[in-house]
Amino acid sequence: MDKVSLQGVSEVNVDLLKVLGLVLCILVFASLIGRMMARRSTENNASLIDNLNARINAWWVMVVLIGLAFLGGSTGVVLLFAVCSLLALREFLAVTRLHREDNWALIAMFVVVLPLQYGFVWLEWYGLYSIFIPVYAFLLLPMLSALRGNTQHYLVRVAEIQWALMICVFCASYVPALLTLNIEGYEGRQVLLIAFLVLVVQLSDVLQYVWGKLLGRTLVAPALSPSKTVEGTVGGIVSATVVGMLLWWITPFTLWQAGMLALICSVMGFMGGLVLSAIKRDRGLKDWGSAIAGHGGFIDRLDSVLFSAPVFFHLVRYGWDVP
Repeated sequence: MDKVSLQGVSEVNVDLLKVLGLVLCILVFASLIGRMMARRSTENNASLIDNLNARINAWWVMVVLIGLAFLGGSTGVVLLFAVCSLLALREFLAVTRLHREDNWALIAMFVVVLPLQYGFVWLEWYGLYSIFIPVYAFLLLPMLSALRGNTQHYLVRVAEIQWALMICVFCASYVPALLTLNIEGYEGRQVLLIAFLVLVVQLSDVLQYVWGKLLGRTLVAPALSPSKTVEGTVGGIVSATVVGMLLWWITPFTLWQAGMLALICSVMGFMGGLVLSAIKRDRGLKDWGSAIAGHGGFIDRLDSVLFSAPVFFHLVRYGWDVP
């Protein structure tokens, strides 16, 4: 590796450490506020404050894991999201109405499709990871179920399998796929695009929650999410857009381009949360699971990223990627 390459790697690590340092400062501040609130809590707000502190503690764990994956390079990032897909897929399938005749399809999902999808991403094989699941897996898995001969609720079972793969594996894989983009003058810095996407979308989620608690009055979709309000949604999306603009320096975008992409990602993230809330309500669930204290399951934490990642990837690819 020549001196120029080493200098580029060093600059990326410095920028990553700056972003992680900023996030850690926010978490330290939030932790201090949470402890102060806990000391002054009453019976009326004790449960709310306990939930807030549980969320903050969970964020500490998640930020440390993401930070380690980022510093571990492309292999670390791909492995992190492959594990997240595995856990999210398990949560999704736990609420489906599959029969034992679908076992061949389920085994293929976990043993063949998921590893291959992330393997293609790791190999930077855009021609395959962009079509493997929506073409080949979508055709293969219904065949495996059909071979078992059970036609009861067959269409519903196939749709649930395909939705599980699309959301939990295909969409999630577009986060590490950002590492495969070839942007002129931005070589070796693609991991910062992931930092930009995750930070903007997750902050949008948090800020929608905060603004909703402070100013929320009008519910967006009461039947889907009793906590999402128009005021909270607008406040969170606008705030996350501003944050995206302030982070333009870690991206190949101009100030206004960063703001526009942050706005699109925040809106897509909000819609992702709404769609997956509709699925939860259809199955009578409050959360997808209880693996993450204060946050529910892995899908509850990933829902906004799952919908924003493919859109962000393709906007950047068609706008900035060099063939």
